[in-house]
Amino acid sequence: MINAHPTAETVEDLETMAQALERSGGYRVLRRLEPLTRREPPTGVQLRQGLFVDTETTGLDAARDEIIELAMVPFTYGVDGEIYGIGEAFQQLRQPSKPIPPEVTAITGIDDAMVEGHAIDTQAVAAFAAPAALVIAHNAAFDRKFLERYSDVFNTKPWACSMSEVDWAGEGYEGVKLAYLASSAGFFYERHRATHDCLAALELLARVHPVSRRTGLAQLLDRARAPSWRIWAENAPFDFKDQLKARGYRWNAEAGGGPRAWYIDVAEAVREPELAFLKAEIYRGEIDLLTRRVDAYDRFSDRC
Repeated sequence: MINAHPTAETVEDLETMAQALERSGGYRVLRRLEPLTRREPPTGVQLRQGLFVDTETTGLDAARDEIIELAMVPFTYGVDGEIYGIGEAFQQLRQPSKPIPPEVTAITGIDDAMVEGHAIDTQAVAAFAAPAALVIAHNAAFDRKFLERYSDVFNTKPWACSMSEVDWAGEGYEGVKLAYLASSAGFFYERHRATHDCLAALELLARVHPVSRRTGLAQLLDRARAPSWRIWAENAPFDFKDQLKARGYRWNAEAGGGPRAWYIDVAEAVREPELAFLKAEIYRGEIDLLTRRVDAYDRFSDRC
């Protein structure tokens, strides 16, 4: 039987065994996620404070559903895209106004008994998040909407998304879900608890990936810093909806930050070609279309 608290010698033996299994070609070994170690940045590197956040909620609708767990993990990073240290996490549970749906408990492991009597301290949240120069979430389009409703501090920060602003497909990954990315990168962790999800995502951002030979964070920072454009295809002919969907357009049903219409987000260099496509292929003529410049302060929010 393997000791539940292995010695350094035992760990070394286990790693030797794991490497032997992998060299055989018949096995693939996943290693437990270990905390990132703090390291000194090179001389002259400008440092920033980042904040990785994750929420567990009673559902998917930020206007109606509620946060039941919030985790925030502060980290120090350089403008060079390297992570140099991770701080102590903030984690609190919250009792919602209604019972937690069984399907949410099945995914998160959080039930009504766990959250009974608990509340998230909004003042503590604001103070904890205040030093952050950048807030990151894995699916920021989800977490940002919940958190901006919960604390005004998140309205004042630029945001980035580790799911959509890293080219995972280009690096050879076949999916973007956090657990899949972790498994593909060779490690496992306790899933669907907010703090563990934050730490797993930071591990992925800290790693140098195989194709670009850059860290995930370096890729994310490039995309987060660059402005994008949201283009609205208002009153597009219904017959072209499949063509728009195939091109990456999404339907804005809620009309929270724009008209009820198809829209797409594109890089600044693609704005004019995309407008030309719409005029030539969708509207078949000149048309003045609604566009909006978007940066990290508004990206993933209801304001877009």
